[in-house]
Amino acid sequence: MISRLFRLFSKRAREKRAELFRRSFTLDETTRILDIGSETGANIHAVLKGTRVRPENVYIADIQARLIDMGATCYGYVPVHVQEAGPLPFPDQFFDIVYCSSVIEHVTLPKGSVWHEWSGRRFREVSRLRQKEFAAEIRRLGKRFFVQTPYRHFPIEPHSWLPFAAWLPRWALIPVLRLANYAWVTQPVPDWHLLDRGEMTELFGDARIMEEKSFGLTKSLMAVKL
Repeated sequence: MISRLFRLFSKRAREKRAELFRRSFTLDETTRILDIGSETGANIHAVLKGTRVRPENVYIADIQARLIDMGATCYGYVPVHVQEAGPLPFPDQFFDIVYCSSVIEHVTLPKGSVWHEWSGRRFREVSRLRQKEFAAEIRRLGKRFFVQTPYRHFPIEPHSWLPFAAWLPRWALIPVLRLANYAWVTQPVPDWHLLDRGEMTELFGDARIMEEKSFGLTKSLMAVKL
């Protein structure tokens, strides 16, 4: 029951976000789009539903080659296998729009290290540096962009679905998530560094920072450059 409620809640939020994206940009047969952290491309496929964007102009980039290969087969998108860090193999301003949804908060430590780093200070320092590099790469690649991330101070942490988990110190968060993996409806991994409005403004100073509300509270932040 809890799982169904959270999934319905997330689905409605994604639909509203997709509508905002379609309203914000001119999308036609020549529009070239990069989805960073795309997984299979199912999300960008739903976002672009009903538009004139051609599949061969949609590039899906992810660290999991298996997923982007599935997206290429299912949707005809161009797969781009990327590493956890480093630039993408495209020239400056190659894309008309860079789309990035619920990804930048995961640009932190290497995935094999996240369970072993108990120091919140070290985790934040590395995460902020890598997120700054990631944001710079988005700005380099795209003439315009749409970057969404969960808001740090929303009471329900969106990856674990646990109340106030985002506010825990890291030395407490890791054992809580280990327990959640056995007893809760999600299997969260402590790889996120959630952002607030000031940090999003710092990363994307040339964009408009928009707030997505839920129950009167800020749930997500979006950096939108038109």
